[in-house]
Amino acid sequence: MSNSLRDQLMGLGFKPAPKPERPAQPKQGGKPSGKPEHRGAGKPSGRPEQRTGKPHDGKPGQRKPGGPRPGGKPQSREDIDLAKAYAIRAQREKDERIAAEAAKQEEARKRREARAKLAELVKDKALNDPAADIARHFPYGDKIKRIYVNEVQLKALNGGELGVIQMDGRYLLVTAELLAQAEAIFAPAIALKVDPNAPAGDDPYADPQYQVPDDLVW
Repeated sequence: MSNSLRDQLMGLGFKPAPKPERPAQPKQGGKPSGKPEHRGAGKPSGRPEQRTGKPHDGKPGQRKPGGPRPGGKPQSREDIDLAKAYAIRAQREKDERIAAEAAKQEEARKRREARAKLAELVKDKALNDPAADIARHFPYGDKIKRIYVNEVQLKALNGGELGVIQMDGRYLLVTAELLAQAEAIFAPAIALKVDPNAPAGDDPYADPQYQVPDDLVW
């Protein structure tokens, strides 16, 4: 079409058809045009437990009995049996300690009751003479103890007619009958019980002339 004809058509209100756009060509060595790629595209978002689909069970560092060890190796049957054996032994030792403590407390209770009963038995029945001046020595508690008696009491004591009871740190002179009753209640309280039929050499302290230093420890 000549320029004059086109000018005439444009003058009548006609417009030339727009030219088609040419597609953009990518530069050589570059990336194709379009939207930029997002990093991590195609990767699921969320926490690790959401990605795997498995619920988070237990506290960090814990593992179920018989489950895999922290290194990933499962616990062997031998390890499980050994752990059970240790647990059983620990429980048995605990039970033994509890039983021993209970027996100790029971023994202490019985001793307290026996001493209280013995104190009631010998109350106001001691024959100690405040004016006695003869020291009668005897072994008791791995030491040499003594009680002061008069001459008559010494003969009766050496003949088995009297005896000595330890009560609250004191040594009480009592009759042989009361001594037997005290022995049935609490035998450890019997400090001196003389057998009149025993040889004289079995009790060298029966001789009043046999004096032992007061500070001597057996």
